[in-house]
Amino acid sequence: MESEIQRLGGDILKHPRYLQLLQFQHHGAENSVYDHSIAVAQAAYAIARRMRLSGDETASVIRAALLHDFFGYDWHGERFRRYLRRYSGLRRVMRMHAFVHGHIAADRAKHTFGLTERECEAIARHMFPLAAMPRTRIAWIVTLADKAVASREMAAALGGYISLACRKLFAYN
Repeated sequence: MESEIQRLGGDILKHPRYLQLLQFQHHGAENSVYDHSIAVAQAAYAIARRMRLSGDETASVIRAALLHDFFGYDWHGERFRRYLRRYSGLRRVMRMHAFVHGHIAADRAKHTFGLTERECEAIARHMFPLAAMPRTRIAWIVTLADKAVASREMAAALGGYISLACRKLFAYN
């Protein structure tokens, strides 16, 4: 699996702008956007193989999965919080990271790597139901792989926080 992802996405994995994703925390303190994107690509590849997709479709799945969170900013940081403070109510909600990053990532990926429209659509729609519903197999695979991986990462992060809280609680007794 790793070699197939490397073969089909090697140009992405080596690109300096892609390597910047190592700097951004994602779902928990121990998880970068880069780590998350690799895990989503692995899950999406497994789904594509099980569905017996063509070589071209599998390549598109891997490329879209690698780039689905190629938004390029720290959404946990003060800079993004300052951006959101300019808005209120529904306008603020609609500019929150979960709603906008798919489109930002698709646009960045298209300009950096020259993706196809189907690959860009998969990236832009991967946050369904917070984004428009996926329309292609590629988009559905990326969406499902992202949900599975993000759920696992969030559960691990939450488990760490609960464990820390319990240790603190029982240390005082």
